[in-house]
Parts: sequence; structure tokens; C-alpha cells
Amino acid sequence: MTKLIDSAEIIAFHDACVANRSWAKSEPARFAEGLWQFLELNHRFNNLLWDEEDLARRKDVADSEIAANKRAIDGYNQKRNDAIERMDEVFLSALPPAVTGSRLNSETAGSMIDRISILGLKVFHMGEQTRRSDASAEHIATCEAKLARLREQRADLAACLEQLLADCAAGVAHYKVYRQFKMYNDPTLNPYLYGGKKS
Repeated sequence: MTKLIDSAEIIAFHDACVANRSWAKSEPARFAEGLWQFLELNHRFNNLLWDEEDLARRKDVADSEIAANKRAIDGYNQKRNDAIERMDEVFLSALPPAVTGSRLNSETAGSMIDRISILGLKVFHMGEQTRRSDASAEHIATCEAKLARLREQRADLAACLEQLLADCAAGVAHYKVYRQFKMYNDPTLNPYLYGGKKS
């Protein structure tokens, strides 16, 4: 079986997108179908989430602005999880059926790509901290050490992703898509939305 995806290509794509600070909000999609369509969507929503999370920590704006940030975070998080599940559907459709007795992996390939995406954001933003002209030498040194650790973590996770997919293709491992039930976004499951609880 041919290799389903190259983790180095994922990292390069993630890094190129993050480096373009207008990408998530304004750049058109590069991929219209298949695995890369959902990989791109996942990364886009992680970028949008990162920015909203930063904005939600402001203390110099009206509470209504923070509430708007929190609602945007909920929406982006739902779409991010939807993209993870779609990636997993594509992977599982390309892999042979699970072999009885094969190792069940607790994490899916899609969730690993999601974590690689988030690590890409951390690498970029920690890298920015190492180039600050207004920060102390101690701050720069601390951030450089953190940056090295983040890069190591991402490389290790990328290797684990490739190993998982290779093991699944060889029939020695498998994983399942359980579906993420985001109850807080569902008006039929959140009691504050369907009227089951009163403030």
C-alpha cells in the first residue's frame, strides 16, 4: 500500500499558512476535495481559534466583545472537530478493514494531525517571542528553549502519525471514529439552550 500522507508535507503546509497572518481569515481554500481539503479546514479553524482565544483574554474592552469572542470560539471549535472526523473518514476508507486482534490505538490519525497543527501555531508564536526587541535576554533564552522543545514534540508526533498509518495498513493496529459530541453547542443537549435550566 502506498503511503497515505507525508508528515513533512503537512508540517510545511501548516508553517506556510501560519506565516501568512491573513491566511485564515481571507485566503481562499487551496484544496477542494479529499484529505487535504479537511486538513486545510482543520488548520484554518485552529488559526482562527488561536486568534479568538488571544482576543478573549483582553481586559480593556467591553464584556460584550469578550462574549462575541467566546461564541466564535465555540463555533470554530465545532468546525475544527468536524474536520478531524472527516480526515479520519478519508483515512479509514483508504485503509484495509481492522484485523481481529490488532492493537487499538486510542488516538486517531485526524486528531494527531490536529495536534500537529496546534504545535505549528505554538512554534510560530514562540518563534516570534525569540525575536522580540523589547524583551529581556532571559525571556529570549527561555523562549528559545521552549521553541526547541516544541519542534522536537512536533517531529516526534509526526513520526508517530506515520507509524500509526503504517501499522494500520499492515493490519497490526487500528483506530475508531467515535464522534465528538459537543453538547454545549447542541440546542437539544444543552439544558440552558432547550430550557431545562433557568439562570
